[in-house]
Amino acid sequence: MSLAIVHSRAKQGIAAPLVTVEVHLSNGLPALNIVGLPETAVKESKDRVRSAILNSHLDFPARRITVNLAPADLPKEGGRFDLAIALGILAASEQIPKEALQGTEFLGELALSGELRPITAALPAALATGDDQRQLIISSDNASEAALSSHTRVYAADNLLKVCAHLHGREELPVAKPEPPATVSSTLDLRDVKGQAQAKRALEVAASGGHNLLMYGPPGTGKTMLASRLAGILPPLSDRDMLSVAAVYSVAAGGAQKLGRQRPFRAPHHTASAIALVGGGSNPKPGEISLAHGGVLFLDELPEFQRQVLEVLREPLESGEVRISRAKAQAVYPAAFQLVAAMNPCPCGYQGSGTQLCRCSPDQVRRYRDRISGPLLDRIDMHVPVRQLRPGELQGQPDGESSDAVRVRVAQAHARQMERQGKANHRLNVPELERVCPLSSADRDLLEHAIEKLGLSNRAYHRVLKVARTLADMAGVDAPGTEHVSEALSYRTLDRQVV
Repeated sequence: MSLAIVHSRAKQGIAAPLVTVEVHLSNGLPALNIVGLPETAVKESKDRVRSAILNSHLDFPARRITVNLAPADLPKEGGRFDLAIALGILAASEQIPKEALQGTEFLGELALSGELRPITAALPAALATGDDQRQLIISSDNASEAALSSHTRVYAADNLLKVCAHLHGREELPVAKPEPPATVSSTLDLRDVKGQAQAKRALEVAASGGHNLLMYGPPGTGKTMLASRLAGILPPLSDRDMLSVAAVYSVAAGGAQKLGRQRPFRAPHHTASAIALVGGGSNPKPGEISLAHGGVLFLDELPEFQRQVLEVLREPLESGEVRISRAKAQAVYPAAFQLVAAMNPCPCGYQGSGTQLCRCSPDQVRRYRDRISGPLLDRIDMHVPVRQLRPGELQGQPDGESSDAVRVRVAQAHARQMERQGKANHRLNVPELERVCPLSSADRDLLEHAIEKLGLSNRAYHRVLKVARTLADMAGVDAPGTEHVSEALSYRTLDRQVV
């Protein structure tokens, strides 16, 4: 029977649904037809496949060839199915054994010469292949990335002819091995920031519990310097988180190995659109919030972002993922990022600076701060003022702690949270928070009185509890005390500011 079945993988967000490539040869005028909702790049594969087969010194059958990409209702895009289609044609024409195709999936774009070219989203495909207990043959350029999936046997191939030799059993392809994850030490050290003890303390608290942080103060006080050093004090990614982050980068640009265990740090410009931030397009691609998954999203000059752009952050901050729906496709991308933002206290920037006179009226200041909505501000756990340093504080050598020293304490607090609840304190839901954050009656009365007096929302109440839980973890105690609750309340300054 002139029928061959080959398995491959499509790309759908960070998922990789199985695609069965069915190739049938029949009598009739020579033709090659591809069905199964192929897009333009897939339709064009007929010309690439024909030339690749001929230039590999193999026979291209002069028969009517029908290629079905199943399931038929799943959109297929790119050149990732070229290798599977070519092998299906060769198997249907009995140039390679059909039984050799069983238990293996194939991914790769073919050059006209028969060389295999890399594709995007190789890692999600490799993970899904291993879950289905199959092995994978892929381009050598993608092999080390795909081999990050430890439960998948990945073979690296340079061209179509070597794949055929492997399937015939004449010459086995090399088994791909992952490159060791790069442990990149940041050159941005926390010691470089002079003074700002309160802001440094807040940065350590935010890093320890994964809390969102907003810093505000006059221009030139070091807000951006502090934010850019947050990634350097965060603990390295675990194996599971590293794969999750690598999968997003594999889908976005095929650069899954550039980060290694280092947490990503993304800092989009304030002119970025909502689609650039959250992702999208006709074929949905991840945006900045997904590229910051597992790491830090830094928004400098927060009120300068368009309000509708900032509002798209509200749901991902709660759910840790973003769902993009388009007419042709839907995609779900992870977006468990840590938001760090910086802003001036007023339009001119010098309110409360002590060195220059603020020229802004109360109405101007109120309009400036109203660019950040209450619901978004509610979702930011900590609001920290960054004061103007006196001239004498700028002199001399740095005397603060290094990022390495702070990272050790952050890792210890993070380990306590993982052991107790398996997640960072920022990700606790309300029942979990009530279980792991018991308060004495005196501390509960203190917190309820403060919440009522400051007019905080229910969400802000739980944010205060999460920060207090983190402060207790940093101190190595089982339950938050009065000093932890009081310090957590001190980080809600913007909630109670009246202009």
